[in-house]
Amino acid sequence: MKSILKPILFFLIIACQLHVVAQEKPNVIMIIVDDLNDYQGAFGGHKQAITPNIDKLAASGVQFINAQTNVPVCQPSRNSLFTGVYPHVSKDFGWTSLEKQPVLKNNKTIVGFFKENGYLTLGSGKLTHKKLKKDWDEWGASSKHNYGPFFFNGTKTVAHPSVPKPYSNIGAVDGSYGRFSDAGKVSNKKGEKGWVYGYDKKVFRYVNDNDRDLLQDEKHAQWAVKKISELETKSDKKPFFMGLGFVRPHTPLHAVDKYFDMFPLDEIELDNWLPNDDQDTYWKNNFDVENSKGSKYYRQLLKSYDGDRELAMKKFLQAYLACIAFVDDQIGLVLDALNKSELKDNTIVVLTSDHGWQMGEKNYLFKNSPWEESARVPLVIRVPKGTKGVKVKHPVSLIDIFPTLIDYCSLKGAIKKNENGADLSGFSLKPFIEKPETNCWKGPNGALTVVGNFLKTSSLKEKQNYSYRTENFRYILYSNGKEELYDHRNDPYEWNNLAYNDKFKRNKKSLNKEMQKIINKK
Repeated sequence: MKSILKPILFFLIIACQLHVVAQEKPNVIMIIVDDLNDYQGAFGGHKQAITPNIDKLAASGVQFINAQTNVPVCQPSRNSLFTGVYPHVSKDFGWTSLEKQPVLKNNKTIVGFFKENGYLTLGSGKLTHKKLKKDWDEWGASSKHNYGPFFFNGTKTVAHPSVPKPYSNIGAVDGSYGRFSDAGKVSNKKGEKGWVYGYDKKVFRYVNDNDRDLLQDEKHAQWAVKKISELETKSDKKPFFMGLGFVRPHTPLHAVDKYFDMFPLDEIELDNWLPNDDQDTYWKNNFDVENSKGSKYYRQLLKSYDGDRELAMKKFLQAYLACIAFVDDQIGLVLDALNKSELKDNTIVVLTSDHGWQMGEKNYLFKNSPWEESARVPLVIRVPKGTKGVKVKHPVSLIDIFPTLIDYCSLKGAIKKNENGADLSGFSLKPFIEKPETNCWKGPNGALTVVGNFLKTSSLKEKQNYSYRTENFRYILYSNGKEELYDHRNDPYEWNNLAYNDKFKRNKKSLNKEMQKIINKK
């Protein structure tokens, strides 16, 4: 009998040990906010921004104040983030979905890699542009990300009725901003008016702020709160990866009155601005200024307010700040639920954005530019029992998130599906998280961003535009060889292009060499 019990007892001990090890694996909640620049209190982008929940998270974790996107536009940025591969390596410079991109389709995503390592994968909202069903065990509030609701004029979805022309001609997504309540004050002779969602034109019921349907981001937050409660009470403590993608402040910039009321129009302060700041840049030499969105949107917004730049920018900025305050509340609901649960002490939280947003600087109103406002993103990482309330100055980028999570969660296996995939481009941020002033990081001296010439159909990495951010400088190299150089020690707004100043020849040469080393790495 004893000879039988011994192996059984041994098996039970091993099983218990394995269970304990499984429980010790940290959970992960990764929050991605669409089109969010540095307009949060913690990141100081705009002093009137109201973001108490993001600020609280930053105070409880590590804040990377020079984090950069690898592509300042949605789909290729997310493709890169979720695979950890540089865009110039994959040649993903445009709007190719992840499962069809020639290189990245052969790579595993962060989510798929977690699932392969025994994690329960849960998601809701806009994460990758198209949901990869096989990566997710459970999905949340909706099957597709939804930029709506949009205003329906009885015939089609259009810009908010209060937005003047020609800006409203841009359309229901990028050409729209304003309160939901204001739309009801505008007469409409084309038929029944109201609010609808995007893909299926399902009616969004809005009577007033207290009598309405939930917005999509509210649904994602409420789903996450409920899921956290369920996970806390589950007997099976399988580690989980939860991805949450909030779409605001992506256009259309619509919000309820509560958030617009936080920012009275006559009290809004515009950031410092230099007229004709675009004159010493070479954007116009590489892109069609007449038709490129950022330049066109800026011109049309000003024209819509008879050239009154202050009024035009205040109108747009009010809506952007309102949407940020709204999404901060949704983030707060999720973080409060986590912090009040027993899961808090074993859950990593990552908060970031896919890219920033240019708010009229250099006569540009959009993303997808090589400058600071478009390339810089908020990044906060909180790990259990980790460093709190510190700021890392060293530039890092979104591709560093994947290797960081591999490091902290001890994920095993190949990140490529086959030999046609690419190796990880980024480096674990764990050294910075444990010691913010460390000199032991294995990554580069700066962070690389590419603005692709996707409209020119070139897939050659040599034909793209590159922006390289170090702690002190931003160096830009366009596809035609033109350059820009900004000294952030003395020029935080990037007003003075020093690329052709003889005093900075050595700096420029050094930065170019560092950047080329990344681009041409085999």
